[in-house]
Amino acid sequence: MRLSWEAYEALLLAAACSIGLLSAVQAAPADDLRKVLDDHWAWYLSNSPVQASDLGVHTYDMTLGDASLAGMDRQTREAQALVDRLQAIDPKGLSAADRVNRGILLLDLRNQIEGDRFGQRAILFTNREGWHISLMRLAENVPLKTLADYQSYVARLKDYPRLNGQIIETTRAAIKGGYMQYCDSMIGFDKSIETHIVDDPAKSALAQAFAAKPAAISDADWTALKSEGLAAIRDQVIPALQQELAFYRAEYAPKCQKLPGALRQKDGQAYYAYRARLFTTTDMTPQQIHELGMQEVARIRAEMDDVVRKSGFQGDRKAYVEFLRTDPQFYVKTPDDLLRYAGALAKRIDGEMPKLFGRLPRLPYTVKPIPLDIAEGTTTAYYEPGSPETGRAGVYRVNTTKLDQRPLYELVALTMHEAVPGHHHQIALQQELDLPLFRRHAVFFTAFVEGWGLYSERLGLDVGLYETPAQDFGRLSYEMWRACRLVVDTGIHSMGWSRQQAIDFMAANTALSLHNITAEVDRYITWPGQALAYKVGELKIRALRTRAEAALGPRFDIRRFHDAVLENGAVPLSVLETHIDEWIEAEKGRS
Repeated sequence: MRLSWEAYEALLLAAACSIGLLSAVQAAPADDLRKVLDDHWAWYLSNSPVQASDLGVHTYDMTLGDASLAGMDRQTREAQALVDRLQAIDPKGLSAADRVNRGILLLDLRNQIEGDRFGQRAILFTNREGWHISLMRLAENVPLKTLADYQSYVARLKDYPRLNGQIIETTRAAIKGGYMQYCDSMIGFDKSIETHIVDDPAKSALAQAFAAKPAAISDADWTALKSEGLAAIRDQVIPALQQELAFYRAEYAPKCQKLPGALRQKDGQAYYAYRARLFTTTDMTPQQIHELGMQEVARIRAEMDDVVRKSGFQGDRKAYVEFLRTDPQFYVKTPDDLLRYAGALAKRIDGEMPKLFGRLPRLPYTVKPIPLDIAEGTTTAYYEPGSPETGRAGVYRVNTTKLDQRPLYELVALTMHEAVPGHHHQIALQQELDLPLFRRHAVFFTAFVEGWGLYSERLGLDVGLYETPAQDFGRLSYEMWRACRLVVDTGIHSMGWSRQQAIDFMAANTALSLHNITAEVDRYITWPGQALAYKVGELKIRALRTRAEAALGPRFDIRRFHDAVLENGAVPLSVLETHIDEWIEAEKGRS
């Protein structure tokens, strides 16, 4: 029987008490938990074969995975079996740390089981992500150093027609059930398929994997591998892409959803409420989240007005936004200029990190452009985690298209969110923690991860990185952007807002360019609930910092506080709150 969300919360709160303190344990429960964790990890990797390769596990190197409805049903049954085994373990016989491990895995598995009961499970792509896009990034997400690595890469190219067929059949089930993406948000999606249908396989993005021969591979083997790889692109991948394009244009696009929002679909309100709980790790309802967003919008608007007044600008906030959007001083002329600016800024922020943290990750990151085949329809930047196991750095991806829509006054906040001290710092640290592997690599609590990213933008105030009124207004505009998400996402999916209504609301309240606003609204429409995580998580972290500063006074150390927030990896917000409360009490006892 599926537990209520309140039961989940109670479970996690109980598990979180005294986190980090070890208690006497009974051997049997601890041993049983270790066995479940090991079995779960092996099961997870078998269902995530590309990630397994990225983590250095080569058992599943020849496949791209299973996207069939039957495969989803199988995973749900297997997840339930793991839940049953976890429930049979008496938490009283576990250490405090293991009670947290048990509670988090139970929560994650139950979320998966609950999500699988909705027909929306058959929606396998958004306006910015699809199975063909993932394939084109394959060479960036798996190791390519040895002969075996390249044999695996070629085998996966040959496996693509199978996966493509499964996804098309799953999507046909989505069409039949009425679980479709909104028409206007998907305009141009077919172009992201068409661009990869090339006459010469050597011109395919997939062929870039063969651009340079690794020293460990002989000339003869390399020649054979390259020939086999190009043949796979020509004979397997290209025909599958042609099939996908024909399916999308002939079957999917004509039946796309005419009005936006999950509420237009069967069980849509229940599904969206589930997504809100999933992404915020709270029991807040869509209505409560919407009201919180409106409160935050009003607060941030007042702060923006204050920045405009202090700047000396002759005009109101609306006029200042127009000035920021149109004045050439805030924009670069070439993609290389933007990358150089972002790279130099990232390096400058690196130099401020020891002021904010006692522990820094070993894995570095780099700055690269967003691939052009997806850039125009996607966001202004994003982060790709690296892999210490396979020697791949993290990547801060910057959108170098439509340069008149990429203002420099936003770049400080953007870089602090996506690179350091935001996503790279948090995720790279998590990859190093002494935690069960599922917590290091598989469990992604969006409210924590994206909440930390948004909180990180504000840290520029602590180290003096917002040097001009325009940059500070850009920071506030980014915070307003995330507050507007609470309003817009719930408005679209729970209250019947139109796409234009959402665009107008964001245009009236942020300094984002209209292109970015439109791209963001389409993202929210096609990815229900994810956008709620940022502001909810950030507000919790800020509240915990305020609580710690008040309790500790001059003994508050910002470096120790940040290390404490991150030292358990991504966790539900209730677990984080309990941990920081205990950290505060421990800090009071420090000499």
